[in-house]
Amino acid sequence: MKIKVASYNMRKGIGTDRRRDPQRILDVLSEIDADIVALQEADRRFGTRAAVITPHLLEEHGGWKAVGFGVRALSSGWHGNALLVRRSATIDDCEVLHLPALEPRGAVMADVTVRDATVRVVGMHLDLSGLWRRRQAHTILTHVAASARQHPTVMMGDLNEWSRGSGCLRDFAHSFAFAETGPSFHARRPIARLDRIMASRELRITACGVHASAAARRASDHLPIWAEITAA
Repeated sequence: MKIKVASYNMRKGIGTDRRRDPQRILDVLSEIDADIVALQEADRRFGTRAAVITPHLLEEHGGWKAVGFGVRALSSGWHGNALLVRRSATIDDCEVLHLPALEPRGAVMADVTVRDATVRVVGMHLDLSGLWRRRQAHTILTHVAASARQHPTVMMGDLNEWSRGSGCLRDFAHSFAFAETGPSFHARRPIARLDRIMASRELRITACGVHASAAARRASDHLPIWAEITAA
């Protein structure tokens, strides 16, 4: 098994030039060429919470399909969290996770088969508050551990954790290994490792990094991160 994953806070398609251009997000994703992508801030914040990358745009200009969670008709995910997988991949199961929070927060989970390998993927965007981040991490970890079916698992997203190893990072580290991708925020001058990829003990991270192309520096205020995963 060898799978490439990526996580990207796309900031609703608004770039560092303050222009909304979802096509630029797809251009950056094409540069990375991952099998599975976790997106954060993928939907508009108000109204119908419509997807920034419309189904038509994804169909015409992307090599992926969105995991359909069926929560909101025009949304691509849940509270801005979305998962994209290669069109050839099979989505075996999926669900949304309700997280404790002062403001609307959630996570998404899917079991995906890529080239005969099945992996569970969790995408998340955690709270700005350290206390709530830890509560959210506990909810996610508990839910995954209690699942009737178990699969090798990758968790990724914007954890909003500025520390190097405390808070929710310590909680996740009990069961997951972190990809040493490097700082991804702010895109123009990255100094913070807010975006993270984590793999369960059945998996091994063989390569990882921050995608810092010229296009990525313009498309969002976060740079996307990526990792290559194999069986341990």
